[in-house]
Amino acid sequence: MPLFAEAQVPYAVKKDYRALHYLSQEEMDMPVTTNINFVETPPPVGPVRMVAEFEPAQGVLIRYPFGIPYSLIREMAAGIQVVTIVSSQSQANTVLGLYQQNNVNTMNCTFLIAPTDSYWTRDYGPWFVFDGNNQPGIVDFPYNRPRPNDNNIPPAVATHMGINLFGMNVKHTGGNMMADGLGIGASTDLVWEENTNQTQAQIRQKFLDYLGIYRYDVLPDPLGDYIKHIDCWGKYLAPDKVLIGQVPASDPRYNAYEAIANYFATTPSSWGYPYKVYRVMTPGGSLITPYTNSLILNNKVFVPTAGNQYDAQALQVYQQAMPGYQIIPIQYNSWQNTDALHCRTHELADKGMLFVDHRPKYGTLSWQDSVAIAARIIPYSGQPAISDSLYIRYTINGSGNYTALLKPGIGDMYTGYIKNYSSFDTIRYYISAADASGRRIKHPYMGALDTHKFVMGEQLFANLIVQPDTLVWEVFEPYKTVRIKNLTGAAVNITSVENNFTFTYLESPVAPVNLAHRDSLLINVQLLVPVTAANPTGYYYGSLDISSSNGDYQVIIKVKQDLVSDVSDQNGGRVNVFPNPFSNAVTFSFAGISGSAVLQIFDTKGLKLHSKVIATEREGNNYVWSPDSGSLPAGVYVYRINSTSGVITGKIIRQ
Repeated sequence: MPLFAEAQVPYAVKKDYRALHYLSQEEMDMPVTTNINFVETPPPVGPVRMVAEFEPAQGVLIRYPFGIPYSLIREMAAGIQVVTIVSSQSQANTVLGLYQQNNVNTMNCTFLIAPTDSYWTRDYGPWFVFDGNNQPGIVDFPYNRPRPNDNNIPPAVATHMGINLFGMNVKHTGGNMMADGLGIGASTDLVWEENTNQTQAQIRQKFLDYLGIYRYDVLPDPLGDYIKHIDCWGKYLAPDKVLIGQVPASDPRYNAYEAIANYFATTPSSWGYPYKVYRVMTPGGSLITPYTNSLILNNKVFVPTAGNQYDAQALQVYQQAMPGYQIIPIQYNSWQNTDALHCRTHELADKGMLFVDHRPKYGTLSWQDSVAIAARIIPYSGQPAISDSLYIRYTINGSGNYTALLKPGIGDMYTGYIKNYSSFDTIRYYISAADASGRRIKHPYMGALDTHKFVMGEQLFANLIVQPDTLVWEVFEPYKTVRIKNLTGAAVNITSVENNFTFTYLESPVAPVNLAHRDSLLINVQLLVPVTAANPTGYYYGSLDISSSNGDYQVIIKVKQDLVSDVSDQNGGRVNVFPNPFSNAVTFSFAGISGSAVLQIFDTKGLKLHSKVIATEREGNNYVWSPDSGSLPAGVYVYRINSTSGVITGKIIRQ
């Protein structure tokens, strides 16, 4: 099925082949396969990832004699290695002299000695991949021109860079291929036309096996010219951004261009949402407007200009689409609408790049207390990631400068959490990473200047938040804190808080407590028993039971058994217990307590056996406990008395 229902309106076919980008008249008379010796290899170990143009580069490939101005070479060499293809060492010496004369930084210039037929390094140059073992490689293909020297350049580059070479037997050209670095690629239907010996399904399978391209968008060509290269009218600027040419509504190609733009605007990018589509006027004809034929080289974008009325607008669109990048116009009288700066250069991927794969949060999210930000972080250099340099930076409603560390998970996965926002807040964030090779990377590449963004949805209030849900004593710590936060949207009445455990005591306001919306109640839970530093053999279990007008909640209490060495009498003479040991009944005499008290009796595992509210209105008031002999075996038991005078604990022994 075609991607577009609307047929392309043909444009006047270019007849002037003197530019040689397509074919000379002599080449027109040759079969495409003439003198091309191509051997297909097994594909790389999967899964494979094809590198995007906008990913980190360690160099740029050009060829002498040049098709580009020295102003471009000078700008590129200012910040990256320029690898120039020359035919001999003598020619390399000549070019080095030319570079010196034109103020090119020769410290960043090296040479690749190999014969060539043309200067279109984009079209015959290498495609970079990383295999399933995180090793860099080059995928070669039969160049769709009868230029055997050009066709042999990818193997020469692989040798020059010391990386693996793979051969994929699909006739192609670099000007008709763009990739997003995450498994999506795009070309015009020229790829079908030039590979009629293979089915479309077979070609797609090879793109998956050799390049990791799982979605290959093969598009009709809106340009209506001879070349049918996608870089003449389109360009990925990022995984979620694409630049598409535009022509006036009076142009017969207008509908074809708009159909392409609409396709990207309604098709999900690798980041989950449809592409952000940016447009530049490219009417062509007598005007030279090859603005999509640009080169992204790390933080610089080189845009071909020709001194016409559309130049300023094109540069402005680039700046809008790529904030933080240095947008550099390169004016040259040799540019053509089907052959400009991109065609005559080729980035060389950084074979040790630091790669971050994160699928961003976007749109309006359903309410959640924290948002997990997960990312794959791969240092292709082989050097480890620096743990304290992996983090998320974010702002809330444009304010603050929050940081959350990314912590390692399984394999190369890392996760951090964005927190502390409210309903309807707008969160902007980016990821920053560094490894021991000295490389640093941000996601998106310009960080704070071009962040990911999402809006937190409305919180649907239903319950109190009780944190933590378990208190665990592994070593002796006198206090642990439970926080009750009211996010129900209304006031909540805390009617009671009970500690159902032998060895702990809680400090909280006397219930009932009225807790307003967004207010919190802190409860300190104290471990009262003596402890020893012994190895664990198990736990005693109990609970903190909370009752409220919004429902009942329970916090589990766990105390390591070996922490409990003894429970001694702590009554200070205020309670007399006799007889102790006892047989059938034991008497508690409240000599030093007035008012009321709560008597609780537990076994040594923390199970509450008895509870009684006792009125101690006069000194000497006695309470007799007569447990059922069948249900209470002989052994040690613990009593606890809560009163306004404090907490009293002690042991009783049944014989």
